[in-house]
Amino acid sequence: MSQENLDLLRRGYDHVARTGEWLPEAVHPEFVWDTTTLDFGINLQRCVGLDATNRWLAEWVEGFENWSLDVEETIDAEDQVITVVRQQANPRSGGPVVEMRFAQVWTFRDGLIARMDMYRDRDEAFEAAGLEE
Repeated sequence: MSQENLDLLRRGYDHVARTGEWLPEAVHPEFVWDTTTLDFGINLQRCVGLDATNRWLAEWVEGFENWSLDVEETIDAEDQVITVVRQQANPRSGGPVVEMRFAQVWTFRDGLIARMDMYRDRDEAFEAAGLEE
């Protein structure tokens, strides 16, 4: 994986953690955020563009407080990067902390993040990226 792609992705995650939105200069103008590949039966969408992605992300976290993402693993997938992520938050309505793990496949184009596809786990992401363990 190129160090530039990895640095860009880290900056993007840091920005999301601080602001709840994606870093505009990190994403390609035709950026696609596809959660339809995530089989969790939740608000699955295919967002095209930064505005649609940020709207979806805001809807995703609106029912939570103290929402956070922790990138547990970063895997070189040639022209892509796979991340394994742990997300946790407190429901605004009360109750215990909610935790979810998933994997993401990031694709880069023209030095920018062009696409992100979400998967239930590391194995599904590896398969989608055409990799074997």
